[in-house]
Amino acid sequence: MVFYFTATGNCLYVAKNLDCAPVSIAQEQLGKTYRADVIGVVSPIFAHDLPKNVAEFLRRATFETEYFFLVLTYGFRHGGAMIRAEKLLRDSGKRVDYINTLLMVDNALPAFDIAEELKLDKKTDENLAAIKRDISARRTFIQQPDKVNLDFHEIFLKAPFKMDPEKDFRAKGLDMYKISPECVGCGVCSKVCPKACFKIVDGKAQHDMTDCIACLACIHACKRRAIQFTFPEKNPNVRYRNPHVKLSEIIAANNRH
Repeated sequence: MVFYFTATGNCLYVAKNLDCAPVSIAQEQLGKTYRADVIGVVSPIFAHDLPKNVAEFLRRATFETEYFFLVLTYGFRHGGAMIRAEKLLRDSGKRVDYINTLLMVDNALPAFDIAEELKLDKKTDENLAAIKRDISARRTFIQQPDKVNLDFHEIFLKAPFKMDPEKDFRAKGLDMYKISPECVGCGVCSKVCPKACFKIVDGKAQHDMTDCIACLACIHACKRRAIQFTFPEKNPNVRYRNPHVKLSEIIAANNRH
């Protein structure tokens, strides 16, 4: 049994490689009990940590299993996220047998140019195959961060702007996104958002920051690039979805309407 959260398809691609029928965290009720010989969670790393919805799922769920694992995907620096994930589980009274990270295309648009990211060979499939072998063998392993990532995390903590929905936007009465006149009200943004932050009003999309977790699913999925940041990004002309994942799969995973 494998659970996943995905915004651009990366984690869904990983989850499908580990289980023939992975389960979307966005569609699960909190506080349930799950039973299986092996249970795993595939999650992206947001700002060196678990996304808030994944963290809440892990805190409140009960996992009755002989082997529990986490696979955390990231694009540049993981910042030691595995340490905080292990602590969250430990503090919630849960045992984890295996935590590993997987380097993939970085789709954090403000910081990275997707066109340049796609040119890089991050050996994703090779490393994913190694992780799959580990899990099949029920290897016990908790990845430990190196000094480079720990130092990078310390620098990150001191940064004045982290694209944090609460501190950088909601608390200031701001929105992270603006909707351009290119919007045709197709509703894709509302269907890929795992927190139901979008609605279509008078043929145009509207975004509500109240529950936004800055997963960027909406801005990547908008075919007309009508959803834009309210601050600069590296390359506003390029968006991303994992090439092995269809838009319909992300909609099925995240749609809350």
